[in-house]
Amino acid sequence: MIRRLIGENIELMWTPGADIWTIKMDPSQIDQILANLCVNARDSIFCIGKIKIETSNVILDEAYCASHREFVPGSYITLTVSDNGCGMNKKVLNKIFEPFFTTKGVGKGTGLGLATIHGMVKQNKGFIDVSSEPGHGSTFKIYLPRYDSKLDQVKQEKSPNCLERGSETVLLVEDEPSTLKITKTILKGLGYNVIAAKTPMEAIQLAKEQEGKIQLLITDVIMPEMDGKDLSAKILSLYPNIKCIFMSGYTDEIISHQNELKKSGHFIQKPFSIEEIASKVRKVLLDVQVF
Repeated sequence: MIRRLIGENIELMWTPGADIWTIKMDPSQIDQILANLCVNARDSIFCIGKIKIETSNVILDEAYCASHREFVPGSYITLTVSDNGCGMNKKVLNKIFEPFFTTKGVGKGTGLGLATIHGMVKQNKGFIDVSSEPGHGSTFKIYLPRYDSKLDQVKQEKSPNCLERGSETVLLVEDEPSTLKITKTILKGLGYNVIAAKTPMEAIQLAKEQEGKIQLLITDVIMPEMDGKDLSAKILSLYPNIKCIFMSGYTDEIISHQNELKKSGHFIQKPFSIEEIASKVRKVLLDVQVF
């Protein structure tokens, strides 16, 4: 997957650590984080370059954390993605995790990739350390807490055969390509017919072409050209009986109307597990209260 994302002109180096500890995290989240970091590294490289992916175990003590704000002492695994691209100055470094901030040209990026990564890592009680200098590339190091089954009661994952499934047609709208691909794969695996759109305008056009065959709209809340709430209103004008699920990886401070969406019961926080999206979709389609 990573090779297809970065192209053939960039050398991909993989250095896995020995006896890496276990973490408790949905594998699809790791896929999305790694994909977004590699795409970000790719875009910083002109023509030919290198991207290196590393994993390791590390123990952070109080002395180290004292000089790293928000870090907490403990045992972590690290996922590091580094490149030899153009690098960033301090002004850019201070803004890279802000939603919609991007140094890319118009039409080449939404500015949501790194903000999404930051949200995922934070929700999993991890941290991100970024180092970069103009002309010397960038290094993103993600710390994820070690999971010790002896210290936590493991909640058994549902067997794939126990997941709630369906066969309805779903219109999925997500402007982050990696998230769109992963979510589409999950929904198709649950039996749904999935129509995927990268933009709200594409979604509206696809909805018109389907002529009443869509039962559910699943849309991201924050998108550049139109937010999810406005998109749902337009889709409802075409499909008065359609159900809708809003999804987002951002906090209430960033999305002012997220609480309103949560109260409707038709909201799911990203990142979500297969079990969570499977259950949410069935409950919304069956019009069950899901507060």
